[in-house]
Amino acid sequence: MLVAILITGSIATDHLMSFPGKFSDSLVADKIDKVSLSFLVEELQIRRGGVAPNIAFGMGCLGLSPVLVGAVGPDFADYESWLQRHGVDTRGVHVSDSHHTARFVCTTDTEQNQIASFYPGAMSEARNIELKPIVDQVGGADVVLIGANDPEGMRRHTDECRFRGYPFAADPSQQLARMDGDDIKPLIEGAEYLFTNEYEAALIEQKTGWTAADLAALVNVRIITLGPDGARIERRGCDPVLVGVPEEESKADPTGVGDAFRAGFLAGQSWGLSDERSAQVGSLVATYVIETIGTQEYQLAQQHFLQRLATAYGDDAAAEINQHVSCPRP
Repeated sequence: MLVAILITGSIATDHLMSFPGKFSDSLVADKIDKVSLSFLVEELQIRRGGVAPNIAFGMGCLGLSPVLVGAVGPDFADYESWLQRHGVDTRGVHVSDSHHTARFVCTTDTEQNQIASFYPGAMSEARNIELKPIVDQVGGADVVLIGANDPEGMRRHTDECRFRGYPFAADPSQQLARMDGDDIKPLIEGAEYLFTNEYEAALIEQKTGWTAADLAALVNVRIITLGPDGARIERRGCDPVLVGVPEEESKADPTGVGDAFRAGFLAGQSWGLSDERSAQVGSLVATYVIETIGTQEYQLAQQHFLQRLATAYGDDAAAEINQHVSCPRP
């Protein structure tokens, strides 16, 4: 059972736009090396985001108190208050004197394809954060999730976890595209958990030269999200577990779905649930996100959450999870 969970990673503001068409209709195959496009969007949503607070927020909505670790600018005060009201411990957040909080700018078309840019800002100062003082303050670290962040900060936190014996979850996600194999390997070796989607799993193998069998030997648990096909959990020495996704009530925006899955999965692990039950919690929280514009705009009402669990995974699943989940009133 996990008790003290530290969530490290980017902390950002999301600027989310909707394009009422398909990006592919504007791409010319033989001119793809000289793209110059401007998409007239119909909607702009400015939302709180960043992988670390997205995950921490989801865990807080389930009744946990994760510790957020990352770097922000002096413009973070309102965001911090929001997170604290939703159960997130922000004492591990470093405030920069000179940089704004990071910005994520993303446009989504009618096919749920996305084009995005990311300004790191204060995130580059994550490399200055030492984990030990935070761990000492909160009384331990059952697991440290190392999410996409300043690459040097990711390396520092991973190395410190190994050196001090803190179990860690490797979740390099968006940073895989800019890293080569030698950068990726130290972020994964010895991890308790490795989170990826299908494409990221293939990218890791391609860039590192490792096979799926190699990765299975390097980490204790591999969690691979499969989009509409759910998630596969491969724990060393156990048969793989495949969990499907609940039926969606609507489709609004996919941004933050992976973060929400991680929140639910880690919550399940913190309650001592099986990998299957943990993935079911994660899949349902992810479903709430895809039904909402923004990564932290959903609400988890206890009875509604449990009813959806029962519909998707059966009464036994809902009854078991009911013993642990503590969603606040909407």
